[in-house]
Amino acid sequence: MSAALQGKQILLGITGGIASYKSAILARRLIDAGADVRVVMTQGAQAFITPLTFQALTGNPVHTDLLDSAAEAAMGHIELARWADYVLIAPATANVMARLANGFADDLLTTLCLANEAPLTIAPAMNRLMWSNPATQANLATLVSRGTTVIGPGVGEQACGEVGEGRMSEPEAIRDALAAAIAAAPASNELQGKSFVITAGPTIEAIDPVRFISNRSSGKMGFALATAAQQMGADVTLVAGPVALDTPPQVKRIDVKTADDMLDTTLNAVKNADVFIAVAAVADYKVAKFSSEKIKKTDDELTLELVRNPDILKTVAALKNRPYCVGFAAETQNLEKNAQGKLKKKKLDMIAANQVGQANNPVFGSDTNSLSVYWGKNKQQIAPAAKLDVARQLLTLIAKQIN
Repeated sequence: MSAALQGKQILLGITGGIASYKSAILARRLIDAGADVRVVMTQGAQAFITPLTFQALTGNPVHTDLLDSAAEAAMGHIELARWADYVLIAPATANVMARLANGFADDLLTTLCLANEAPLTIAPAMNRLMWSNPATQANLATLVSRGTTVIGPGVGEQACGEVGEGRMSEPEAIRDALAAAIAAAPASNELQGKSFVITAGPTIEAIDPVRFISNRSSGKMGFALATAAQQMGADVTLVAGPVALDTPPQVKRIDVKTADDMLDTTLNAVKNADVFIAVAAVADYKVAKFSSEKIKKTDDELTLELVRNPDILKTVAALKNRPYCVGFAAETQNLEKNAQGKLKKKKLDMIAANQVGQANNPVFGSDTNSLSVYWGKNKQQIAPAAKLDVARQLLTLIAKQIN
């Protein structure tokens, strides 16, 4: 797996956390895999481990200052930005994640990230409460939506004595994950000239003015697919249910609420589309009769009559001049049987199924995913990874079928 690192120029950013001791091992492992490694350290990182350690390990000077008089024209960040094939920050603290998410450029590391077109990968490391804090999770979602690859964090005992999620992944795991991302990265023009319509997120079905039926879909997988498809050259229209996610760059986004809204919008959008990917978790049912007034609590029980919502994917797949249709299926049991059944019943070209509710693949809201993909008599597994990486691998499979 690490063969993908051969000859790659890796800029390794190290921030201020106790996990920075692992970064010394990581630097060595990257070099062993054939990478050329240059190190940038923040001021906080230098409180835990010295630049001399990394200079000895990499054989290259360690960069610490934004305005380095020894660099050409004192513009070291531009030199480094042009040099790097990939940027890897390990450990990535909550502080640096917040600064990156908000576009700060107040030290060498954050400045070169802004001045860089190279793919960014981070390996978070922090206290479990800092990791689970809504602010950190919001910053994480922002970074992922912009294409950042996230490795970890792991679960275990932390330096503070607590146990939970937030440990930096082990050096070998980070090396292998970075290598896997590099190996799986598609050509940027693989979908050039193709038009995609992607649905994402939940729908909401009103019961009365204050209540509704919905589900826990975060929309992250659909947004990751929209991001990756655009990066691969496609023209992308994203039909999004109610989600708290930023619109991917250069993607046309249309917001909807109900299943009926999503159906109407999708049917209009797919008229000239090459590919339709139905990622949205459309509510299966809606109330038969909406109450224009808030329903009062008068009895211990409330009975609602529900009717089926339209099947958007099946409807698009049945169109006379339809696009290449890809469905998603979240399953808790009999994954292959159920996925294959939907593939045939809805007459799809491809279906991507995930076994939800597992430790490495929670029901909704996770930043990672794994898929079992079926088309015709073929199938392929996409191993657990950040959703953007999973999206790229799925799109590569689709590209092979439509090109």
